[in-house]
Amino acid sequence: MTAPLRLGTRGSALAMAQSGHVAAALTAATGRPVELIEIVTAGDRSSAPVHRLGVGVFVSALRDALTAGEIDLAVHSYKDLPTAEPGGLHIAAVPPRQDPRDALVARDGRTLAELPVGATVGTGALRRVAQLHALGMQLTVVPIRGNVDTRLSRVLGPDADLDAVVLARAGLARLGRTDEITETLDPMLMLPAPAQGALAVECRAGDSDLVELLAVLDHAPSRAAVTAERAFLATLEAGCSAPVAAYAEVAEGDDGDEIYLRGAVISPDGTRDIRLSRTGTPADAAEIGKALAAELLARGADSILGQPDHAGPGTQQFGSTE
Repeated sequence: MTAPLRLGTRGSALAMAQSGHVAAALTAATGRPVELIEIVTAGDRSSAPVHRLGVGVFVSALRDALTAGEIDLAVHSYKDLPTAEPGGLHIAAVPPRQDPRDALVARDGRTLAELPVGATVGTGALRRVAQLHALGMQLTVVPIRGNVDTRLSRVLGPDADLDAVVLARAGLARLGRTDEITETLDPMLMLPAPAQGALAVECRAGDSDLVELLAVLDHAPSRAAVTAERAFLATLEAGCSAPVAAYAEVAEGDDGDEIYLRGAVISPDGTRDIRLSRTGTPADAAEIGKALAAELLARGADSILGQPDHAGPGTQQFGSTE
C-alpha cells in the first residue's frame, strides 16, 4: 500500500481546517492518502503583536520540516509567506481562493456604519488599523491576537469587551462561521491584504513526482491574482504585516481573460494613503504588480512605508493581548 503523504500544518483550528480541505481534495483527485502532521511555529509560541513578530514567523518551522524531510508538503495561508523565494522549495499549487474580503463581526448585528463614535474595534493587522482610521469614523482600534474563537469571544462571548472585530472572511468560511458575520466589507472601504483568502501548497522542488501530483489542485485564476498581488508587495519591499493592501480579480474581457489589480499604501494613522489600479492579462500578472507598485512609489508611497508603526491617537497601544 502507498504510504500516506505527510502534510505539515499549524495546529490552530483554522490551519487544521485548511489543511484538511487540501488533504481531502488531494485524496479525492489522486487516491493518495494524506496524514496531517502538526508543526508548532514561532508565531504560535509568541503573544507579541503580529506586526512586530517579523516576516515569515508562521512559516519558517514548516519550511524547516520540509527541508529536513520530516514532512512531504505543507499548507500555508499564502498571505503569511515572505515574498522572497526559498531555495529548494516550490509552491506546487494554489487551490481555488476563498472570498478575500474582510468581515466585520459586531455586537447586536451592527454594520460598520452603525458603530457609534468611540466604538472599540479589534484587529491584529496594521493594514486594517490604517484603513479603519482612514474612514474618519473616530473608532477606537484595539490590537488583538489569538485564533478565530479567541477573537470572536471578544465580541460575542460572556466576557466580551469589544464592540466589533475585523477578520478575514475566508477564515470564517473555512470554519463554518459565516453566520456570525454582520457585514462583509466592500474593498472600497477595506482593501484586503495581498494573497488574503488564498492557500499555498508547498513541497521540495526536487520532488518532481510530488510536484506533478500536487498540480491537480492548482487553480490558474487564483494563482494569477495572487502572483500580481505579491509582486506588488515585493516591489514595495514591504512585509506581510505592513499597511499595504492589494486585490486582483480575474474576469472575462473582450479579448479573453483580464486581470484588474487595485493597490494601496496607507499610513498607520490613516491620514495619508495612495490608491491606484492597473489592468492586463493573467500571463503578465507579475509585471502588472511590479508596475503598479512602481507607480505608487513614484507618488511617494515609500515615505508612507517609512513611517513609524504607531497607529494614531485613536488606537490603544499594541501590547500582548492574547
